[in-house]
Amino acid sequence: MQTRTLPGSRGTFARVLAALRDVRLRPEVRLTEVPAPTRIAPYAAALTADVVDPSDAETDLATGRFVVLHDPAVPDAWGGPWRIVTFARVELEPELASDPMLGAVGWSWLVDALADHRLGWAAEAGTVTRVVSEGFAGLADREASVEMELRASWTPTTGEVAEHLQAWADLLCTVAGIPPLPDGVVPLPGQRR
Repeated sequence: MQTRTLPGSRGTFARVLAALRDVRLRPEVRLTEVPAPTRIAPYAAALTADVVDPSDAETDLATGRFVVLHDPAVPDAWGGPWRIVTFARVELEPELASDPMLGAVGWSWLVDALADHRLGWAAEAGTVTRVVSEGFAGLADREASVEMELRASWTPTTGEVAEHLQAWADLLCTVAGIPPLPDGVVPLPGQRR
């Protein structure tokens, strides 16, 4: 297998990490830097995000994880030196459990978020899973709950990695039911924990 190593990878990754730390997101999105996976790529960064209810900052509407991987050897499966791996989870109304379009709609929210930011991507892969929980016996009085989980990865081909974080944060807001910001409105910086 032939690999191509990019010069200055440590410095490049440090600049991307600084840009991720400086990204401006909607105030409903709370980012936290967490330990990144160590065995997948030579360089990695990870963030978790919670989308809080604009009317009640104590209520989380959606949650997720955004991981940036950088491998100067340009793995064949990635098709580039960067890879983004994401996860998003939201609780939905119970009647959506049987909606046959839920998976396709969930995936389209991701594609739309990337396209709305005019970003390019390749080698995308992912799943949309619905989890239905029903209570029985001592938990029979609990209402059924439905969660949707979207797991996706892609290789950025245009834009800065921080712009992909912004698109993913917009996806989280969409799954949380928060409408997009109108054109020309700039979000205030989100809170970091």
